[in-house]
Amino acid sequence: MFYIGLVWEYMKNYMKTRLTYRADFWVEVISDLLFQATNLIFIFVVFMHTDTLGGWTELEVVFVYGYFMVPYGVFSCFVNLWAFSERYITKGEMDRILTRPAYNLFQIFLENIDPPAIIGSFVGLGIMGVCWAQLGLPFHWYDPLVLLVMVIGSVMIYMGINTGLTAISFFSDAPTGILPLMFNIQSYGRYPITIYNRVIQIVLTWILPFAFVGVYPAAFFLDREVTKSFALLTPAMGVLFLALGLTAWNIGVRRYRGAGS
Repeated sequence: MFYIGLVWEYMKNYMKTRLTYRADFWVEVISDLLFQATNLIFIFVVFMHTDTLGGWTELEVVFVYGYFMVPYGVFSCFVNLWAFSERYITKGEMDRILTRPAYNLFQIFLENIDPPAIIGSFVGLGIMGVCWAQLGLPFHWYDPLVLLVMVIGSVMIYMGINTGLTAISFFSDAPTGILPLMFNIQSYGRYPITIYNRVIQIVLTWILPFAFVGVYPAAFFLDREVTKSFALLTPAMGVLFLALGLTAWNIGVRRYRGAGS
């Protein structure tokens, strides 16, 4: 109840701020939607020159992209560590965080919450629904439950990888770390894994498993036998990488000695 209360209080403070600067709120929403629309248009442009991509049709690839948007929107809403090093390490705000009773990472998540990003998740669900109907996919009673489990697993993968990489800031003075690189690599997960060479497939499956935030879980609903079996590993991969990320974070926090002069 303590942590639920914190979420509620931070959300109220966020809404008070946004109601004061309403134009900024809508500009952020529109910019996020335009960014997603640009990526979607790119897929359409690609299929103007080919009928299939790695054996996947246009509707199937768009369906994968729709799924990709769902966990990405949830992740972007609640986990925003982009400026962690500069704000919390360089400027010393981590000292303030550590003097409070709540878990430090949870506080950082709440301080950087971005509710407009969740709109992308609903757009992604809409894209999946349209593609689902046009592809004539069967709808089973358990599909919503499976989708929820898959999305939670994908969000955990996002959170685990980004938390673990952000923890490097406790050992390095780099202002941004390697998160910008991860931002580019994670987009590979929204395309069929079969279009990449074997080395990249292994990296996206077992090392930086961004294939589990897009193509693998989506393959379960598309009934793609080649990748459907991997979809069932999504929750397990989420638990594994979240555990690794939190372990790295806790080690980094224990190493932290405060901001220098």
